[in-house]
Amino acid sequence: MTERLLQMMIKEFIQVFRDPRMRAVVIVVPLLQTLVFGYAVTTDVKNIQTVIFDEDRSSSSRALIYKFISTSYFVLENSISNAEEGLSSLDRGQAELIIRIPPDFQERLINSSPPRIQIIIDGSNALTAGVILSYSQGIILNYLSERLLTQHHPSPPGIEVHARAWYNSNLQSKLFYIPGVLVMMVMIITLLLSSMSIVREKEIGTIEQIMVTPIKKGEFIAGKTLPFALIGMMDVLLVCLVAVFWFKVPFRGNLLWLVAANSLFLLSTLGVGLFISTLSSTQQQAMLSTFFFMVPALLLSGFIFPLSNMPSWIQYLTYLNPLRYMIIITRGIFLKGIGFDVLYPQFIGLTVIGISLLGMASMKFTKTWK
Repeated sequence: MTERLLQMMIKEFIQVFRDPRMRAVVIVVPLLQTLVFGYAVTTDVKNIQTVIFDEDRSSSSRALIYKFISTSYFVLENSISNAEEGLSSLDRGQAELIIRIPPDFQERLINSSPPRIQIIIDGSNALTAGVILSYSQGIILNYLSERLLTQHHPSPPGIEVHARAWYNSNLQSKLFYIPGVLVMMVMIITLLLSSMSIVREKEIGTIEQIMVTPIKKGEFIAGKTLPFALIGMMDVLLVCLVAVFWFKVPFRGNLLWLVAANSLFLLSTLGVGLFISTLSSTQQQAMLSTFFFMVPALLLSGFIFPLSNMPSWIQYLTYLNPLRYMIIITRGIFLKGIGFDVLYPQFIGLTVIGISLLGMASMKFTKTWK
């Protein structure tokens, strides 16, 4: 049995690595995707295109404008002389923010009256509009506080808040996304390879020849899935190295727990891939079916959108998604340094789903095994 299984695994490795395209999929694609996602997928908002409509033209208004443009968040695109010009800039996409300072701005400050400032934000991009508003309000409040201090105006006592973001002190979005990219890469690679493994044998006509050999069904399935599991683990380590040494993502947990979790996760991805492979007649069908599975799996995993923002019935549906559990585990190990004592519900979920999916795929394949 061991000899037959070993020969089957060697055959799969040879088929994968002798094809230049498959070598690229296994080695180059994970690295390239990690680099692209690491730089491109971010919620950090910088270089906000800003248009200034200063009707006051005083030293106070110029000081406020300097407060904005002296940061890395705002870039001064233009100074305008009428409101219509500013709205036109929004329409053409040449501005994301308009700051309108009224003609009585400095006068109100001198008279200790509440000054008025109009902020107009391009709300067509809801992902950035709220962040831009928060940045703008923070700068304006900071400017007013500094002015009160310099003019020795008495200010009412307030609560001094010392806030700190635990696990991600600078709130860098890459620390949130890159551990999820690792999980996504493992899913994509192992799903693609396993979904096309059996259907490739069907296309070239070797599946019937294998069936008449002494190899058993279990040996055939193990020989088809174990090589891809090893390739998946290799990609895990590869992406981990890129995440830690290139993107400086902290790894605070135990690598063994990450390897153990990925081993359970591979049960699910290989099970789905094997199931797709038994249903498909061509490699094109297998690839299309794989992407039909991957898109909803990514959307319902918490990788991009918070699960808590989804309707309750969809939140229940996500418990059937192995990607949900694996992303929680990976982020917990990378950023929080936690282990099985905290993550055991996710480990249990991965185990149950993985065994179920691989079992269903094996039973489906049994019907085609003669």
